[in-house]
Amino acid sequence: MPGPLKVVDLRCEYLVDPLGIDERRPRLSWVLESDSRCAKQVARRIMVASSAQLLAEDRPDLWDSGRVEDDQTCQIPYMGVQLDSRQRCYWQVQVWDERGYQATSGPAFWTMGLLNREEWLARWIKADPRYLEIAAHAVKPTPTQPGTPAWFRKVFRVSGAIRSATLYASARGLFECYINDQRVGDDLFAPEWTDYSRRIHYRTYDVTGLIRPGSNVVGAILGDGWYSGFVGWQEKRGRYGLDNSILIQLEIELADGSRQLVLTDHSWRSAAGPIIWSDLQMGEAYDARYELTGWQDPQYDDSGWCGCLETDWPDAELVWQRSEPVKIVELIRPVAVDQVRPGVFIFDLGQNITGFVRLRVRGPAGTKVTLRHGERLNPDGSLYTANLRRAKATDIYVLKGRGQEVWQPRFTFHGFQYVELAGLPYEPDLDTITGCVLHSALRQTGWFECSEPLVNRLWLNILWSQKDNFVSIPTDCPQRDERLGWTGDAQVFCRTASYNMDVAAFFSKWMIDVQDAQTQEGVFPDTAPRLPEGGDFVGLDGLCGAAGWADAGVIVPWTVWRMYGDTRIIERHYEAMVRWLEYLERTNPDGVRRNELGNNYGDWLCIPSDTSFRTHSPMKTLLATAYWATDASRLAAMAGAIGRYEDAARFQAMFERVRKAFQREFLQADGRLGVETQTAYLLALAFDLLPEQVRPLAGQRLIELIAERNWHLSTGFIGVGLLNPVLTELGRPDVAWRLLLNEDYPSWLYPVKHGATTIWERWNGWTQEQGFFDPQMNSFNHYSLGSVGEWLFRYAAGIDLDKDINGFRRFVIRPCPDRRLDRLSARYRSIRGIIESCWQWQGDHLLLSVAIPANTEAKVYVPSEPGSEVLEGDLPTGQVRGIESLGRQGGFAVFHVMSGRYRFTSELRSCGTLFPAASQLR
Repeated sequence: MPGPLKVVDLRCEYLVDPLGIDERRPRLSWVLESDSRCAKQVARRIMVASSAQLLAEDRPDLWDSGRVEDDQTCQIPYMGVQLDSRQRCYWQVQVWDERGYQATSGPAFWTMGLLNREEWLARWIKADPRYLEIAAHAVKPTPTQPGTPAWFRKVFRVSGAIRSATLYASARGLFECYINDQRVGDDLFAPEWTDYSRRIHYRTYDVTGLIRPGSNVVGAILGDGWYSGFVGWQEKRGRYGLDNSILIQLEIELADGSRQLVLTDHSWRSAAGPIIWSDLQMGEAYDARYELTGWQDPQYDDSGWCGCLETDWPDAELVWQRSEPVKIVELIRPVAVDQVRPGVFIFDLGQNITGFVRLRVRGPAGTKVTLRHGERLNPDGSLYTANLRRAKATDIYVLKGRGQEVWQPRFTFHGFQYVELAGLPYEPDLDTITGCVLHSALRQTGWFECSEPLVNRLWLNILWSQKDNFVSIPTDCPQRDERLGWTGDAQVFCRTASYNMDVAAFFSKWMIDVQDAQTQEGVFPDTAPRLPEGGDFVGLDGLCGAAGWADAGVIVPWTVWRMYGDTRIIERHYEAMVRWLEYLERTNPDGVRRNELGNNYGDWLCIPSDTSFRTHSPMKTLLATAYWATDASRLAAMAGAIGRYEDAARFQAMFERVRKAFQREFLQADGRLGVETQTAYLLALAFDLLPEQVRPLAGQRLIELIAERNWHLSTGFIGVGLLNPVLTELGRPDVAWRLLLNEDYPSWLYPVKHGATTIWERWNGWTQEQGFFDPQMNSFNHYSLGSVGEWLFRYAAGIDLDKDINGFRRFVIRPCPDRRLDRLSARYRSIRGIIESCWQWQGDHLLLSVAIPANTEAKVYVPSEPGSEVLEGDLPTGQVRGIESLGRQGGFAVFHVMSGRYRFTSELRSCGTLFPAASQLR
């Protein structure tokens, strides 16, 4: 008997029940689930009401779409009455399937934020500077030393029963808010990183349950964060400013309908607390002897506190945060602790993480415990910290001497696997510290497993490096004095990232940072948010326009559009993308991108490595021209998707011009390229830059270049993600598998064999022969070289987009089995539901199990011998409902398959002829 149809996973702007949004026409999505084959939505109705009661009574007063005859389940814009600030919107969905059955979702909601500047009645305030003089333990900040954060409080009375209460908060700096004895929310590092001269986030919290009739107190702690702390490799703090300030607007609705406001202004009180200093890179020092015991009690005596100063409203726009907040998402118990010298102990978490540790200690008052963090150990067993550069990554806790004390920092994070602890008067055990893993709280959407443990660990390393570096923005590394949103790293990894986790909201937020950093000339940045340069800026500057980096301004929106069917990201950034393409055309009139290349990183950290900046070479020019061409091609497709058909033709013509210029500049008469590197051929093939008759020759030359390196890769950041997909599409998945399974240097599995739990920045970050590479640039948590994760899902398991349909409404399952593995499985939670592809050898037969979500369909390629029969279960496929044969393609029997679970069995003696030689790669 077919199972019931379910409507689940309701999302608004990709988020579950978001608060305080400022999208006036937010997009709604849901997922259908059914155990039935061929389950399909034929109609839907969306209901939005201003109260939960009205929704329950089927009286949607904000929007009733009525019955709409279509199968759409995602990216549906709200089309009801105009929404005002503070509006609460309760919604649910009814759907009808192909059998006439109807299902209704559970309720969900969203709330609107403060949509107009004049609705902010609170004042920006900062602590009276005298608070640092009153407290003898306080540290005054300097350009090179973080100071003691301020604590704020305000007592207020509520005169009646409470219907609801909402707190809106922002800061130049980082805040934690409290009401009475409870912390508000569980998010960290709010507001998150933006270009504070352009926009600042505010957060919205439902605090109804925290407020009581009578006396209450609202409090806050204000740290430095990205605004005034150390950012990047700068020697001084405060790239955006040095005066932290905070904004709080608490709105209380009483049962009688009246409204009460609690607003930041000069009447608030401020003081120094037990945090002596704090910085995202440097760490945090906390002296528990100076805790403000009872400060969250309305009766607390704050007469010794200072007042506050009102400060100017920023020029920046105040906006909601459209991505998931940073949170503690996992706790890790150490696997070992060793004493490396008297009184000094090193804990091993067994996993390289981003976060901090929770400390449990006891001892006399004044005992100082020092925690240092590192990714690796030196050969003598001591903590390796040389690669941190200026980042101290050191936390200090001074005990108050009252039994067991538990502490964790508030306004810092580190990248580490090992923790050095010193200062305890006794020998710690494994319960002394707990690793707190933090990252933007994105939902995991990808799972991978196969019969080769090293490959499983490789995929886990890719996932961990993504989690560890997706902290508000996609950073390059979480440990050293950098932690920047490098655009090149993000664009090469974006497709891998979108398999592993739901990154739609995350990249939607970050693309606003990218556009905010675009220059007036139209140049996209190399990092976003881009650091303000000038003044006492030190180190590499001019961070914009590099080929393969600035192109993220096109590639990331294109990837989000393809993976999630999101056209709004195209519309939001369309003019910025056009300005970028026009800039490239204006500065390179002959179609070869050789001018205005900025820092010109090339195929960063390829082998042999070229780490020079602002230099030119034929390889760098080839790379730049290839990216210009693919930008034009992708923008042409995106223009068509939003109805800009003239622009679509214009940018397709630009692609053709640049393609011809590429051939004229780099293609030789014998079919080879003028630049003989693996990445050069990969770019030419992957971006469709060669004449059709030349592609087989180019593919063969690519394989020869790999063979000349004893079947090893030599690609850097740009080429590595293209390597295995191109080889597979060329009809040589055997070479792709060989590269994946290599265990000696350089390879993906070499670090795994030597204990890596994340992806390294460099192929030679550590080698058995040379030890650690130069610590000036040697991160052990850097996702870029992990972009092979895309191949694991798209090719090894075969879960891929249809070339014409976005968002997995219709998709492809085309696995690439190899005899060196017994089995492989992958699961991907798409925006329309969970897709599965699992294959396993049984002698000369292959079992392929697939799951196709309700309301979707797939083209399934079953590897099989020509002329052999493919079974589903025990039946020939022609006898199975939901399966239609589409004939054969290469070594595959191809079927159109409707939703449901299927188990195919095929005869397959060899994998050598699965992909036709030199097949079309697009």
